[in-house]
Amino acid sequence: MKEKIKNVKLGEVLIQQGVITEIQLEEALSLAKTEEYRKRKALIGEILVELGYCTEEDITNHMSFKARVRVIDLNETTVNMSAANLISPEIARRYKAIPIDFNDNKDKLVVALQNPSDLIAIDDLSLLTGYEIEPVIVKDKQLAIAIDHFANMSTTDEDAYNEEEEIQFDEEEESSDDNMLRPAVQLANQILNQAMNAQASDIHIEPMEKKLKIRFRIDGVLHEIMNQTIKLAPSVASRFKILGNMDIAERRIPQDGRMSYRNETKKADIRIATLPTVYGEKVTLRLIDRTAQMMSIEMFNLPKQQLEGFTKAIKAPYGFILITGPTGSGKSTTLYAALEELNSPDKNIITLEDPVERRVEGINQIQINVRAGLTFSSGLRSILRSDPDILMIGEIRDHETAKIAVESALTGHLVLSTLHTNNSAGAVTRLGDMDVEEYLTASSLIGVMAQRLVRKLCKHCKEEMEMDRAEMIRIFPEVKDSVTKDKIKLFKHKGCINCSNTGYKGRIGVYEYLEVTDAIRELILKGGSTMEIESVAIKEGMTTLRRAGIEHVLNGLTSIEEFFRVIV
Repeated sequence: MKEKIKNVKLGEVLIQQGVITEIQLEEALSLAKTEEYRKRKALIGEILVELGYCTEEDITNHMSFKARVRVIDLNETTVNMSAANLISPEIARRYKAIPIDFNDNKDKLVVALQNPSDLIAIDDLSLLTGYEIEPVIVKDKQLAIAIDHFANMSTTDEDAYNEEEEIQFDEEEESSDDNMLRPAVQLANQILNQAMNAQASDIHIEPMEKKLKIRFRIDGVLHEIMNQTIKLAPSVASRFKILGNMDIAERRIPQDGRMSYRNETKKADIRIATLPTVYGEKVTLRLIDRTAQMMSIEMFNLPKQQLEGFTKAIKAPYGFILITGPTGSGKSTTLYAALEELNSPDKNIITLEDPVERRVEGINQIQINVRAGLTFSSGLRSILRSDPDILMIGEIRDHETAKIAVESALTGHLVLSTLHTNNSAGAVTRLGDMDVEEYLTASSLIGVMAQRLVRKLCKHCKEEMEMDRAEMIRIFPEVKDSVTKDKIKLFKHKGCINCSNTGYKGRIGVYEYLEVTDAIRELILKGGSTMEIESVAIKEGMTTLRRAGIEHVLNGLTSIEEFFRVIV
């Protein structure tokens, strides 16, 4: 009853201030009684915001005035993890509260609460932490994000590992090493949970002279996430080596392993690599999210001409298609999207990969094993005896693989593969550098896709800016004829709680598709250079990587700084 009176009082004040009407309040109160909202324990203020009758600022300002507490913007304040760790994630969720810092005298704990007037919650938190509580209020969405981030960092689910094979210790081993292993197990869980929820692609666990440094690669960029005592380095390395079925006694040579991991919402296949350094073993983990949606070609947002050209190429009955770009540019994702498009019961699709990053139903996938003698070139010869329609080769690394791939395309197979070159025209000349004859390249190659991934500006905090046309043309001479306004509206990154203060959230592809036309074939046969091939392709309508990237900048999807970080 007490809770209901408080809620009504909030509504009445908002009515008096002219923020909402009585009818709107009655609607919110009716919804609060429904099963859906009772399950969520939604407050009236939350419901009013969801209905669009008031803003979070209206609720926050009223609660601040009512409870006589400060309003804190978590976009401008970093949560002090030493303070946050004084409570558990369960307590944070139960009370909808999180400690964010200590006061100047270090004798009070500053706690952000959804309801700073909740004296019971304040008393309980004081008892649990041993500090006097200074309540503050933040916006509901900011508080929810902060609690989720905190919970992800602190989760220690002991049942998360290796769904395919459980790790077991005998009683003697467990009793003798329990004290050493337990902190490592908790830290390993914490690292993996945080990485998966941050959508990290790689984890780097690096022993330094005086600390153990943990970094995540998020959206293609490494971020230092936490530092731990160097004393944990050997046991953390051993923990991951156990999970990856590696030799924990061998610390002098590099090792590789694999494991599976799951948390509440995601499953991941993880490749583990250890590397001996002067301060101990560095552990690198590559995360492949098995629950992530398989991308389709349409989801790449290719310009219409490029989409039509690439789709036409992969639907060809035979030919050679190359995807080029540096490591981490999304080449594998593009290959898998193409295979997904082609996958059907009437096609025999065989892949040769190192490693197999994603398992696809209906496709025969082969893992390279150099030690056993299974290389790209030897595997490719064997595949050709298995009546394939479509071949996917993870990477063209040498003359022999390139020659067999080209010849396979000429004998009635569709072959897809990747190369490390800066642009699409460079892939043509790279085949020449691998001693593939020009007439074979000209006859087999039907298309080349070059690509990069740039970080997208966070939609919650990106800031508008203006640039003079003259300055824009100085930076991007390509826009001279297409940009006519004196002032061009662009956006720059800022940083907020939604993007972990990076200013970016997610990535978007930048693509350059070169269709091998008759004019390009003629140039290949003459031994044309990369610049000559690119020049002809541009005349025939090809959009370059630079031009595609500039369009993302002009459309407010990314920043100029990010453009130059990724695209030359």
